[in-house]
Amino acid sequence: MGKGVKVKVWGDYALFSRPEMKVERCSYDVITPSAARGILEAIYWHPGMKWVIDKIYVKNPIRFTSVRRNEVKSKISANNVLQAYNGADKPLYISTKEDIVQRASLILRDVCYVIEAHFEITENANDSDNPGKFKDIIMRRLKRGECYHMPYFGCREFPVNFCICDEEEVHTIYDEVPEKDLGFMLYDLDYSDRNNIQPMFYRAIMKRGVLDLRDCEVIR
Repeated sequence: MGKGVKVKVWGDYALFSRPEMKVERCSYDVITPSAARGILEAIYWHPGMKWVIDKIYVKNPIRFTSVRRNEVKSKISANNVLQAYNGADKPLYISTKEDIVQRASLILRDVCYVIEAHFEITENANDSDNPGKFKDIIMRRLKRGECYHMPYFGCREFPVNFCICDEEEVHTIYDEVPEKDLGFMLYDLDYSDRNNIQPMFYRAIMKRGVLDLRDCEVIR
């Protein structure tokens, strides 16, 4: 039994923030591999397996819109929480009147992708874990629309709709565009050293609407 799956995901809005934009958020042109992995992990995750993204198909045209949202510029102090736990009279809330701030975001709208991925068995797998078992569970959850938590496109206010992709040959809106260079994009985060988590990037070149991640060069 094959370990690969194709999942169609779509939604009204998406925001895959560029790390170089410090305050007002600006989205990448397409979904990042790490965001795609996060969507699949929201549908099914197990310590005995890990998701690997192979290809991303861009089904809808890349279109942007701008929104302005109310946000808060601070968070509750961990020291206040500790002192309040020990009986001190410390505030455990954020005053939105004092901390509210408006920020603009450049986001994607009307997005739709097909995520082609496979999973690999990890060292944390039990003796009873095997690819066939995981594949059956994944397909059953996709058919029923089940997930551990609602997957989202970059921000929790942008939920993801998902289903199994039944297309044998996936077509995109950019089938007639031989190549489009989207520049450097976040690939994933390296958690091998928990005290020094490192971002990884890759050159996102979309060929006929497809980002092929199987042999891409990752830059740290």
